[in-house]
Amino acid sequence: MNAPVVAEEAPDRPDRRPATALFGAVGVDRLPRAVAEFLAAPEHTPVPVPCVGRPDLAHAVELAAGLYAGVEVPQPLDVGVLLGPLDLPDGVSALARPLARTWVAEQELADAAGFRRRHPGTLLIVGCYDRLNLDPVRALLLTTYRDREPGLTLLSGRDAASVAWNVAKQYARPAAGVDAIGLFTDTDRPPHPDGVRVFDDRDFEHVDIQAEILATRWRRVAFQGHGKDDSVNLGEFTICGLNPTAPARTGALGPRCAYGLPCYKPEDKLVPLNRVEAVEVVLSACNSGPLADLALYDPRYQLLLNALDGPARTVVSAVSVHDSDRPENVAWMHGALSGADSVDILNASLAGSHPYPAFMRFGLPQGDAPAAPPPAEHRPDPLVLTVGRRLTTLLTSELLPHNHALRPRLVKLARKVDLWVSRPTHLADQSPEQIRTSLTADLQSLDHVIAEQVAANPENELMSYPAHFGDRSSLDPQVREVTCHCGRPAQEFTRRGLLPHVSDTICAVCMRCGDVTFRVPQGPSLLAHAQDEVEQGAVLEVRATLTAARPGPVRLGLFVPTYLREDTTVEPGIVKIRAGHERAREVAFRVRFAAETAPQAYYFTVFAVQDLAVSTARRHFGVVPRRG
Repeated sequence: MNAPVVAEEAPDRPDRRPATALFGAVGVDRLPRAVAEFLAAPEHTPVPVPCVGRPDLAHAVELAAGLYAGVEVPQPLDVGVLLGPLDLPDGVSALARPLARTWVAEQELADAAGFRRRHPGTLLIVGCYDRLNLDPVRALLLTTYRDREPGLTLLSGRDAASVAWNVAKQYARPAAGVDAIGLFTDTDRPPHPDGVRVFDDRDFEHVDIQAEILATRWRRVAFQGHGKDDSVNLGEFTICGLNPTAPARTGALGPRCAYGLPCYKPEDKLVPLNRVEAVEVVLSACNSGPLADLALYDPRYQLLLNALDGPARTVVSAVSVHDSDRPENVAWMHGALSGADSVDILNASLAGSHPYPAFMRFGLPQGDAPAAPPPAEHRPDPLVLTVGRRLTTLLTSELLPHNHALRPRLVKLARKVDLWVSRPTHLADQSPEQIRTSLTADLQSLDHVIAEQVAANPENELMSYPAHFGDRSSLDPQVREVTCHCGRPAQEFTRRGLLPHVSDTICAVCMRCGDVTFRVPQGPSLLAHAQDEVEQGAVLEVRATLTAARPGPVRLGLFVPTYLREDTTVEPGIVKIRAGHERAREVAFRVRFAAETAPQAYYFTVFAVQDLAVSTARRHFGVVPRRG
């Protein structure tokens, strides 16, 4: 008979329940028969674990008694491969067999791309850690990356007994009361959604993090911080990978403690990872789970292997470096609450940052988990990028003097835009809708101020942008034939800024009217229509034709040269309209002339302001003596 492992009463956990016969400790020689008995009647027979002579695994089985309540045969993956079957004791392959529908030989992995064509679907690899090398695991990770179904799943451990223990844990069903979700992060101060216990660097100063971690039975817990293969830093607390019962590997590099030196962190604040009672452990630190031939430290000290020795049914670790930050924390917390797969969530969130999978899954994905999310892309709102470029040209060029009235407000908006284009803000803190709402409110206010300033003083430095930027530009050879508002042919061309802070400018020139229009890329387009002549004391009717770059509010105004302003009145002053995308709108202005206005040639300029871009259209006309 298999001897069930019974948990002892722990003084620091008075609520610990007595262990059940969920797992049964057996010797290696008894494993094949015990596996056969379990598979024949899984609801009545303990899951066999060859932990005789392995006190660390025996203790993990004790801890597991409080996490799991019964046996549940998991949904199998499509394809399974056993690495080094001769390295594993008899019975392990039989215990793993129900975990995949089809099992194929290890030799088929030599051609990873061909393997995936021959054997599509979800893939399970079972084998000792020293078999998880760059070849073939890297190729398999890459070929399964960004699949909409769970790609590569691993079951492993530091030796054959650990592998058997991790296979056995896949049959365990979490207990009903084990539902705590936790995030401990030393690199972020994320939001605290309902249902997730969040601890950041502010808590590390006054909370006993060691007790918080070890005194809770977690359904899912994530540790995020800097570290190496052997540790994750949480302030003065440290998630530790040392398994003191594991043998040291001669000649392998180790951390300070491997050489008799004290730990680089307070030893009374170490958290042994194999003592963490969690159904799932997420190690969100760079290189927390390197492949065997890429590992920095002796396996005795490795986080991943210590987690696999513990009671966790699922361990998520980082195979290499990654840029996990606020977006990943937020995505993981929401995913944990909904039951989504952590590896799928984290890799999808990071897909816009690097082209490789950052996290690996040790433990079968749960069959009722939501489908993997589509890869997240770091694509800020195009309007944010457009405004950011315009702010750069306005603030870093010499167009506006240092004491220009617009500068303080432009600087304030520039700070916001800088936050909005960063991954943490763009993908986590604010939704695209919230960002656009905030940005458009700022733009409307600034556009109004710009329009008022131009109307009050058309010689504002802002209006000299065509010459300022044009002098620091080169001519784009592409020229477009357009029609001037006088009806004659004109040429439209672009001057390309020679430096990053010099904006491109677009100009249309008519041989009769001269440089008629100016605008910046994606700025509104303008034309101005009026009669060629107006009598003294009469009114010149003007029609401005506007085509906006995007739907939304646009401010328009009209001004005349300085020498004509005392003799004219412009109606209305500033007009605000809501333009449609690529659909022309007409706006009417009236320029009223004094009776004594000197007859001669003049011009007026219509301007439009949208999203910090000012466009102009200039039209010549003549004032003639009053008839009669």
